[in-house]
Amino acid sequence: MSDFLISPAYAQAAGGAGGGLGGMYQLLPYALVFVIFYFMMIRPQQQKQKKLKESLQNMRRGDRIVTSGGIIGVVRKASPEMDEIDVEIAPNVTVKVLRSTVSTVLSSVEKPANDTGASVGKA
Repeated sequence: MSDFLISPAYAQAAGGAGGGLGGMYQLLPYALVFVIFYFMMIRPQQQKQKKLKESLQNMRRGDRIVTSGGIIGVVRKASPEMDEIDVEIAPNVTVKVLRSTVSTVLSSVEKPANDTGASVGKA
């Protein structure tokens, strides 16, 4: 009857022949998953946030923007030291918007360096 209460788990306490490397091999898949997540999700998101922050700092009059509420407008008044910008959302309708609520800068008034204004292919 005493054998009924004794567990055979005492045999599991013996050390394996692998030494200390067994723990490292168990953590290797987790490290690999973290590296994949970093390069596929975390790093691109950080780059996107950095680009948005830079475009918000460089925002100026004439830029088309989208707010986080989905309103599309044209910047009419913006200065780097102000937190509020004036955005025209319709003809003669201007609203004040916090700079932090801008989610996308659609276009800028700057022309590309190679844009001369002449159309290509005309003879």
